[in-house]
Amino acid sequence: MDGIARTADITLELAQTVIDASLQHATESDLLMNVAVVDAGSNLKAFARMDGAWLGSIDVAWKKARTARYFDMETATLSPMAQPGESLYHIEFSNDGLITFPGGIPLQLDDGVVVGAIGVSGSTVDNDQAVAAAGVRAFQEAIAS
Repeated sequence: MDGIARTADITLELAQTVIDASLQHATESDLLMNVAVVDAGSNLKAFARMDGAWLGSIDVAWKKARTARYFDMETATLSPMAQPGESLYHIEFSNDGLITFPGGIPLQLDDGVVVGAIGVSGSTVDNDQAVAAAGVRAFQEAIAS
């Protein structure tokens, strides 16, 4: 089947592992978070909203995950490029809305293939990033075993 593009995709089980690890880190840090995992096509694969987490952060978490997948980079890396006067200023208005501040991270296999992304929202961007990173660590551990 030469010439046919193949795309690896995150499984529901693995997406749930990412969600569970993120929620555990949030709970241990006394945070209330929304956590979204998107698949390789940036479609929502798994989502959790902790009791009491901000309703407005539901959309933000999902958009952080989509943004990380669309550009295959952490939203924290994209953020400086989206500031006034920079080359990607106003990029957040593309693709039906993006979020370019920390808390979105691609999920990559060992060979670099991106199979999805996580987005977290509900606290400061530093806390969002830390909770997302906990999900990424669980993803990496799961694919290594």
